[in-house]
Amino acid sequence: MRNTIILSFFYFLSFLSVKIAAQNTVVLKTHFDLNNTPKVPDYFQNEAWAALPTKIDAADKTPLKSNLSDKQNDAKADVFFLHPTTYTYQPKNQFEWNADVNDAELNEKTDNSTILNQATAFNGSGKIYAPRYRQAHYYSFVTSNADDKKQALDLAYSDIKTAFEYYLKNWNQGRPIIIASHSQGTVHAKRLLKEFFDGKPLQKQLVEAYLIGIATQPDTFEKIKPSNAPNEIGGFVSWNTYARDFMPEYHSNGLKTAVSTNPLTWKCDEEFAPKELNKGGVGLKYTFVKQAADAQNHQGMLWINKPYVRGRAFLKTKVWHIADINLFWMNIRENVALRLETYLKQ
Repeated sequence: MRNTIILSFFYFLSFLSVKIAAQNTVVLKTHFDLNNTPKVPDYFQNEAWAALPTKIDAADKTPLKSNLSDKQNDAKADVFFLHPTTYTYQPKNQFEWNADVNDAELNEKTDNSTILNQATAFNGSGKIYAPRYRQAHYYSFVTSNADDKKQALDLAYSDIKTAFEYYLKNWNQGRPIIIASHSQGTVHAKRLLKEFFDGKPLQKQLVEAYLIGIATQPDTFEKIKPSNAPNEIGGFVSWNTYARDFMPEYHSNGLKTAVSTNPLTWKCDEEFAPKELNKGGVGLKYTFVKQAADAQNHQGMLWINKPYVRGRAFLKTKVWHIADINLFWMNIRENVALRLETYLKQ
């Protein structure tokens, strides 16, 4: 009944699959085998990218009823977007721990969920580069085998590193860079920032990092600090969304001390932000939803009351990971524009 109501009234396409996976986790019965992994992506080929500013893709779209338009052609910055886990189902080929970037079914799922619902929040200010990568299966995050998890995530990151190096060499040309990510994408984005930006010359090109959907500690980086104002630049913002008064059982395992940025105020304090500050979210069929949610930080979490949508009285969801970006889509879009404006002035 709960899932039926959510589907009927507030179907966030971006991560429904993750929610289902959390309830009915697919168990991989093998161990990671480096000799049984998909072919390395060739980032010279457009097909190795979920989004590029030079091709027509889901990142070019804007929500129905929003009166917005894609601004990538005139954008003065680049967005390197790392999508979350979409490989959540029972593997259909021999590659269990890491996905094949040539899997047409999985690519369609990725494009019609996270690229459409999340990456598009950044197309008002930046040219979007979103690499496909041999993402680790969802089971990598719940397995008790730390070695399997590490090897699967290491393989995924190796693709992202290669894609970023290709992007720097062939496309960046000294332009400002915005790093944006969610969930598994944020795991890799933090590693990318440490290797390429933190205390390195490239940090001068960093407008901001939007590290969403994974607990991120304030001391994650040496030189890149949490931002605590809407126009601060060169830092990072992060949040994980939950229903008000809900305390997950893993709260004390890193989440309690994580950076939590309120995407309605862009501050890390615990001041309540009413729904009137919400410029709009994205809901059913990629449709614009005005004043979708309120928000308040609490002990490393972003608490919300039930989203202000039709049928909200029936919503029972406690973990709003599926909508970390959808709920605050327009606020993110406007904040990216503000930070870029500040960066260009300085």
